Amino acid sequence: MTYVPRLKEEYSNRILNSLTEEYSYSNKFEVPKLTKIVLSRGIGDAIADKKLIDHSLEEFAQITGQQAITTYSKKDVASFKLRKGMPIGVKVTLRGFRMYEFLDRLITSALPRVRDFQGINPSGFDGRGNYNLGVTEQIIFPEINIDRVNRISGLDISFVTTANTDQEAKSLLTELGLPFKKK
Repeated sequence: MTYVPRLKEEYSNRILNSLTEEYSYSNKFEVPKLTKIVLSRGIGDAIADKKLIDHSLEEFAQITGQQAITTYSKKDVASFKLRKGMPIGVKVTLRGFRMYEFLDRLITSALPRVRDFQGINPSGFDGRGNYNLGVTEQIIFPEINIDRVNRISGLDISFVTTANTDQEAKSLLTELGLPFKKK
């Protein structure tokens, strides 16, 4: 028997039917699904200290279980002392089993560790069915050892779905377990 992540199994067993009834889809392939999760961090101080990129790469590998890549500047900006091709950030794209495992850990263990957590802001949708979430501290993830963190910094999490509207995407993400704030 092969391993199937909990949320992937829940999607195919319960969420697929729930969304089909809610939006009356005629085909199961019309039902929106989560295609990828992208974690990224811009590191402005990396211009002066190149080790910040290495620390972020290590943290992202611990959080996601997958090797992250360095992002580079595309053009020169004299006011920031930035040259084309300098490393300025880190990102990782999760798909498949790792995506569902990360989402499960985010919902069950990381988000409840946020101070004064009231839910996530429902206004992070982009109009095309994708959701963006900003996390202010990386220490909410249990994989990060707080004693080894050299500086607290945030990260951005983008949930990319096949939904056509923001309402469909919000229904999908709510069914998957993201705790949106009630209005």
